[in-house]
Amino acid sequence: MKIIIAGGTGFLGENLEKYFTEKGDQVYILTRNPKRKNEIYWDAQTIGEWKNSLEKADILINLTGKSVDCRYHEKNKQEIYSSRIDSTRILQKAVDQCSDQPKIWLNASSATIYVHSEKHLNTEENGIIGDDFSMNICKSWEKEFFTVKNEGIRKIALRTSIVLGNGGGAFPKLKMITRMGLGGKQGRGHQMVSWIHIEDFCKAVDWIIQHENISGTVNITAPAPVSNENMMRKLREKMNVPFGLNAPVWQLEIASIFLNTETELLLKSRNVYPERLQKSGFQFLYPEIDDALLNLLES
Repeated sequence: MKIIIAGGTGFLGENLEKYFTEKGDQVYILTRNPKRKNEIYWDAQTIGEWKNSLEKADILINLTGKSVDCRYHEKNKQEIYSSRIDSTRILQKAVDQCSDQPKIWLNASSATIYVHSEKHLNTEENGIIGDDFSMNICKSWEKEFFTVKNEGIRKIALRTSIVLGNGGGAFPKLKMITRMGLGGKQGRGHQMVSWIHIEDFCKAVDWIIQHENISGTVNITAPAPVSNENMMRKLREKMNVPFGLNAPVWQLEIASIFLNTETELLLKSRNVYPERLQKSGFQFLYPEIDDALLNLLES
């Protein structure tokens, strides 16, 4: 297959590129800073030479968007919003101009679209979508993506949870704070963490591509969310760290200023279930957090 990954130089993009390249597919990356032969320049805002790469592409995957791991002041909020909406909009324009369009388009979204929930398990069908900055970003993103319906293009929005892997994302940071003895619960510790192992993330994307009956929104998350307190305890046990200091909310608020981030990333309860993947027969390599942690700590 010919696969185009827009914004594919981050943690998820690198792993998808490796996964599909090893399967024998041709993968091209749209990026602002092309350094390799298979990387093509784009600014994620205007049509350019990059549009030609979409011709005869089998798959388009859009992962473009400013990281939410930052302070939510007005400038960053605007960039978080515009980087997602503008890239989706300009890709749609480019696709519309193709004489031989991609057959499948997967667009990033986020499991953060659902409300803070410690008890209610959010599926695609019964998930409760709320109204705050992060949830509204996700709603606008998906609305932009699904506004145009191209005949012959199957569109899927990937509502991805926290992806655990050694090469980036949250896991290296969790290991570091645990090693330093700071790996206790964060806040009350009751908030649910929806997560997925990086290998299962890549497998799930491939599964969606292979299954023509899957379209619309899909939760990309393991079937067993875990509380923050439980996850940190399991991580300490597997790393043989005897204790972990708890971090109350007031401490996290102060720390988040120095770390240039937001406490929402740690304190929001993401309680999400991958009902559509499960019903379609997808088999997780790491359905439980214990197996995922063990694998990542050994590799």
